[in-house]
Amino acid sequence: MGYQVLARKYRPQRFADVAGQDHVTRTLMNALAQNRIAHGYIFSGHRGIGKTTIARIVAMALNCRTEIGTATRPTPEPCGVCDSCVEIRQGNAVDVIEIDAATNRGIDEIRELREAARYSPARDRYKIYILDEAHQITEAAFNALLKTLEEPPAHVIFMMATTEPENIPQTIRSRCQHFSFHAVKFDDILAQLRMIAGQEQVEAEDAALALLAEAGDGSMRDALSIMDQAIASAPIEAGRPVLSGAQIRELMGAVPNAVFERLLEAVAAGQSAELMEQLNLLVNAGHSPSSLARQMVRYLRNALMAKLGGEQTELLQISGDERARATRTALLFSEEELTRNLQIVLRTFDDLNYRQEQRFHLELGLLKLIHAQRLLPMEELLSGVAAGTAANPGTRAAAPSSSSRATPAPVRPATPPAATSPASVASPFGPSGGGWNTGAKMEAGIRADAGTAPVATMERNLSATAPAAAPAIASEASGNSFMGSSPFPASASPASGYGSTATLTEGALAKAPEAAALPIGTPSMEALRQAIGSALVAGGHTSAAQLLGSGPWIMDGASLRIEVPGIGKKMLSLTVNAAAEKMIRNELQRLGAPTRFLVVPGEGSAATNPAAAPVSVPLEGSVQQAALSNPLVQKAQEIFKAEVRSVVDLRTDEPNASKR
Repeated sequence: MGYQVLARKYRPQRFADVAGQDHVTRTLMNALAQNRIAHGYIFSGHRGIGKTTIARIVAMALNCRTEIGTATRPTPEPCGVCDSCVEIRQGNAVDVIEIDAATNRGIDEIRELREAARYSPARDRYKIYILDEAHQITEAAFNALLKTLEEPPAHVIFMMATTEPENIPQTIRSRCQHFSFHAVKFDDILAQLRMIAGQEQVEAEDAALALLAEAGDGSMRDALSIMDQAIASAPIEAGRPVLSGAQIRELMGAVPNAVFERLLEAVAAGQSAELMEQLNLLVNAGHSPSSLARQMVRYLRNALMAKLGGEQTELLQISGDERARATRTALLFSEEELTRNLQIVLRTFDDLNYRQEQRFHLELGLLKLIHAQRLLPMEELLSGVAAGTAANPGTRAAAPSSSSRATPAPVRPATPPAATSPASVASPFGPSGGGWNTGAKMEAGIRADAGTAPVATMERNLSATAPAAAPAIASEASGNSFMGSSPFPASASPASGYGSTATLTEGALAKAPEAAALPIGTPSMEALRQAIGSALVAGGHTSAAQLLGSGPWIMDGASLRIEVPGIGKKMLSLTVNAAAEKMIRNELQRLGAPTRFLVVPGEGSAATNPAAAPVSVPLEGSVQQAALSNPLVQKAQEIFKAEVRSVVDLRTDEPNASKR
């Protein structure tokens, strides 16, 4: 006899050998022991899980010539040695007829079956018809079989196997006992593969067997077919095939899940360039975009299940290492974010089926994952506004009222910015640049009689606590158009240097000299704050400069930790975006400081600095002035504490419509 594939060679011949279908085998064995035999059975479920196999075992048990309770056959299990059992196992039994319903699906074939069913068995006790893929039978053919199935002869038993039971008419299903088979569990497939590897004298790593079991996707036959192929391609060592995880992945064209873990880490960090570089490596290595999207869908599903049920949940049918990896990925996202990411990748996978430029669509889908991280739920936005108003009742009162902004007066700079020296500009931080002066007015190059920015006050003047050299360092490092003033109040920042993780209190600031615990040639923390804030303002990231200047800066080892109080994670990522992070990193590198930094939400409310933003005064009669005087715009600015950076006039029906 020629070679038999593993799926046929190790096909179960007894109920006890069937893996993962205990609810079916237990019921059938009890029915055989009690002689409660039905005339029609429907076996439905996933492919390759034992439907036709159990139908054959039932046929052997019904026609077995050995009596139940004897030494050869103590249980309803077939003996496997009598002529009937041997013939059924070999597929040449006269009274057990297997019909492929996919090709014999017409009414003529069913009429022939109905005529043949009237005759008694040639030798065995029952005449058994096994209809495989029964859902392929036409409706007319089912109607022709209906009367015979309802009142069959006593010697006839019908067994129908199908993967789509919903396509079988209800009139047929109501006349049969329906057994719904389960997908085989990962552990059951793994145990069967390990047993077969031992029988076949195959050296297999646990990781390789786990990959095979996972590739089976609940189907024992699929897992055995892939294992057969893997053994054929495995290298031979000491006369025995050796299966490794890398060889299995190469055979199946699969990507290690560690790659998808790195991809989702880049998504969580908002690193678009890193994400595209990783994808480029995968595509250049020969992996198809459709296969990558399908594997990422599976990985995201596992991460979502790990988020819902934990690492040891039954929802995860994967190995222990993969469970841990999925759990690590789940910690990066919330349940809502994982659900949204899975939906985006599923939609991308569907798009790839009918798109020509698959790579471009896969890149677009992965970029959507990063963009989706920046979305702020409406309920979170509204609750944040309400909480901020309740926590800081004086914030809105300190802002300019709607009436004062309704008709802004035209304001001209007193002197051109280029002619204004940093030394002549009044600093909002007082003479020493350290703290906020009570009642200090921010001129910022604008005439006092023409209108000024809102005045910010504090109860204490902490200007004496800041280093004396801070203004000079800030002026030298900034080079921005904000007249040399920095958006960071020095009183809000720690004065500690590198290697210190403790923030200094108000009393300790005066006692701790600037050079304490600082390496020679390293800029102070205050110098970093001033330089980075000035660079952000010069680069157009005023909002980011205000946020970063409102909280403490702490050196933790070789990395800089910036805490921003009074803001959520989503809003923080929107304000301190990738461009602002790049600017901070470049400024740290220019100053010779460590370029590793972390911006996190802190506790408490943010201390805003109205002098941080450059004063933008619209010209009278301009489109910008008309927009700023609109009540709806003013209300939005008041609620969301927003700023209008540019106004674009899209009106085309007016001859003098302008764009600014």
